[in-house]
Amino acid sequence: MTFYSKGRETFLFHAQSADFCFMPIYTSFALNNDCQVMLWRIEEDEPTLWAGLQLTPEEQLDLSGITHPDQRVEWLACRVAVRDLVRQNGLVYKGLMKDEYGKPHLIGDTRAHLSISHTGGWAAAVWHKNRPVGIDIEPIRDQFTRVVPRVLSDSEIAHAAGRPDRLAVYWCAKECLYKLYGKRQLTFREHLHIDPFPDEAEYLTGHVRLPNHEETLQIRCLKMGPGLLAVAF
Repeated sequence: MTFYSKGRETFLFHAQSADFCFMPIYTSFALNNDCQVMLWRIEEDEPTLWAGLQLTPEEQLDLSGITHPDQRVEWLACRVAVRDLVRQNGLVYKGLMKDEYGKPHLIGDTRAHLSISHTGGWAAAVWHKNRPVGIDIEPIRDQFTRVVPRVLSDSEIAHAAGRPDRLAVYWCAKECLYKLYGKRQLTFREHLHIDPFPDEAEYLTGHVRLPNHEETLQIRCLKMGPGLLAVAF
């Protein structure tokens, strides 16, 4: 597999099958030797995305429950992103399955871990060779001020100081922690915590704190795509 560039967009070329991926990559990069991220700007319609995927019956059923056209496109785009991450690592993509908590897993691969996220016009995926990961992409928007009381602790609220940029970081970081942990019965305010961070920080520290489980995790938070992209691992 090789890359070629046109402007600021990079396209994947699959040498073995001699066909181009139909969706331009906005960026693809590694967080470390075992963790890779792909961020896509969606420009294709649903039939084009369908043409490049072979969905399992369970995936087709899942998609049939999504009625909004844009959300259907984003759902499909996430699968394309995962498929190409898997192929980049020399593996065969067989589709995604969800566990009892709704967390996606690769069919036929019990070692690797992945996470997906989408927002208007964008899709993202992260792949890790051997440990759980979580990803979230978000635009920076004033609406975050309305959810502060239910997602931030008192100390986090004080640090955010009502600023949309800081609130977006807290939300994005907690969302990817939630996806990494992958189980229900978590609340953003009580169980997920982010240490105070300087503005423009790329490296954050997050904590999952439950009565029977505590874990400290690293989070990368980057300004890119729709606004922010955060990965917990």
